[in-house]
Amino acid sequence: MFAFFFTCVCLGANGNCNRAIKRSNCFHASRGKNPCHMNSNPYMIGFGIAEIIFSQIPDFDQLWWLSIVAAVMSFTYSTIGLGLGIAKVAENGKIRGSLTGISVGTVSQTQKIWRSFQALGDMAFAYSYSLILIEIQDTLKAPPSESKTMSKATLLSVGVTTLFYMLCGCMGYAAFGDLSPGNLLTGFGFYNPFWLLDIANAAIVIHLVGAYQVYCQPLFAFIEKSAAKRFPDSEFITKDIKIPIPGFRPYNLNLFRLVWRTIFVMLTTLISMLLPFFNDIVGLLGAIGFWPLTVYFPVEMYISQNKIAKWSTRWLCLQILSIACLSITIAAAAGSIAGVILDLKSYKPFSTAY
Repeated sequence: MFAFFFTCVCLGANGNCNRAIKRSNCFHASRGKNPCHMNSNPYMIGFGIAEIIFSQIPDFDQLWWLSIVAAVMSFTYSTIGLGLGIAKVAENGKIRGSLTGISVGTVSQTQKIWRSFQALGDMAFAYSYSLILIEIQDTLKAPPSESKTMSKATLLSVGVTTLFYMLCGCMGYAAFGDLSPGNLLTGFGFYNPFWLLDIANAAIVIHLVGAYQVYCQPLFAFIEKSAAKRFPDSEFITKDIKIPIPGFRPYNLNLFRLVWRTIFVMLTTLISMLLPFFNDIVGLLGAIGFWPLTVYFPVEMYISQNKIAKWSTRWLCLQILSIACLSITIAAAAGSIAGVILDLKSYKPFSTAY
């Protein structure tokens, strides 16, 4: 279920980025006179078609090249966002914003509370890798043991991710203060150089192609293995048709895989078009998935594996950590739900333009 909605978010984000490229060029051509409002649905449909093709990659371990491309793209747009933030601060000659966040007056006290809670959900979403941690570990070669390799990879990736996110977030707020958009690259925080924004948003689009597959491939494998186990005599589910490809090894076409994965992508595309409130949905998904998958289960497994005595100092510290993260999850979910409710008041399905 989480994988399904995370792929919907990927589609929604892709639509935002494609729309941002179009708006950036439109805004530049009109010299700021045209607000350039447009609908992202055509871009989501195009992304969905591309994902139908990529979804026919049979196994998770065959995505290594796509993961590398996605990682390079992530580094590219993060670096551009950070560079633009630093340049904007230098242009302003001062640091905007404050340690207490958006000032009351710019928003009401209630809005500030809800937005603060929603921001917690957005941050939690950034650490949603626990959904696919085990699947990634299963693709690693041994020796050394997969757990040792994964521990080093997780430490490095979380460290680098946190550093970039903190720098981009802080520099973006320092550049715009109370006027900071929800997304510096797609929310028209920066207007120029427009070509550099186009490159950054194109990098996000390419990154999301890989992100969609990384999240949905484990779900694909689970459904297909379950179906093959339950209906072992069904040729529709189990039979592979070899299609020769000149210069490459034959492609194994499975009709069940073709049909069900195509339906899955079409359904996620439809949901994304119905729910375009990107920031609010991201915050809600991050809140729902953060505590149980990233905190509670890992903490309980660590306690069980290391046989930590109940009511010992270490056990109490771990439980306090878990409860604190649960509180953050509840607050983030509340803030995101409030945001969705507010968005729904002015939303028209398939026709709302931004």
